[in-house]
Amino acid sequence: MTTGPQTAELKRLFDTGAHFAQVKSRRHPSMKPFLVGTKGRQEIIDLVKTMEQLEAAKAAMEALAKEGKTILFVGGKVEIAALVKKAAEDISAPYVAARWLGGTISNWSEIKKRVDRLAELSAPDADNTLAKQHTKLELVMIGREKKRLETRLDGITTMTKKPDALLVVDTKHEKHAVKEANEAGIPIIAIMSSDCDVRQAAYPIVANDTSRETVKLILAELGAAFQKGQTAWGGATAVWLCYYLFITVWKLRPTALKNCAR
Repeated sequence: MTTGPQTAELKRLFDTGAHFAQVKSRRHPSMKPFLVGTKGRQEIIDLVKTMEQLEAAKAAMEALAKEGKTILFVGGKVEIAALVKKAAEDISAPYVAARWLGGTISNWSEIKKRVDRLAELSAPDADNTLAKQHTKLELVMIGREKKRLETRLDGITTMTKKPDALLVVDTKHEKHAVKEANEAGIPIIAIMSSDCDVRQAAYPIVANDTSRETVKLILAELGAAFQKGQTAWGGATAVWLCYYLFITVWKLRPTALKNCAR
């Protein structure tokens, strides 16, 4: 039996069409426990279980934020890419809202070199050093290289290491990202429909992953949970810094007193 707030949450999910799954013929075997029936050829998702999964995922997002962890948002499907990008930017998280760049996790050292190269090409050039050191043709080639890197690395230029977790929309569509994360032991929080393998995510949220409104709602709730954790982490960091400064000043006290005596 659901409480008042839970009923309201269920209604919000229902109103976005979160309960619509794929047709039965596309169902992955692992999804059977999360379905409650069919409407025509289309299967229906059990939103009570979806709500429970969402709460677990929100708790995970908050916990990751409290520890200062990095979450990489992944979702390149045309219909939801802009939503994924905005949700990531709202919490200053890296994202891949286009085609997954192979090796982003499995070959991070090489990807990091490209990120560093882009930073080098994007650095301010107030004294026009590039123009002085290169021919016009070389400058054209450098410009093309920069544009190519910007396109491929859009969203991950702030990453300094492998992500601590992935937030994926549609694990079937993002199979390459999921494979790299699973092989690296990186946990996945995922919005996934009935054609996905629920076992691929540590925190699956079974819902309509083709509905913009559903994805928007779930991403907003996950983002809010992460921001809540960020606030707690920021407070804890401030307390630790104050403590560190106090200890440092206290240790310097004998030296300061000796200098005063002189």
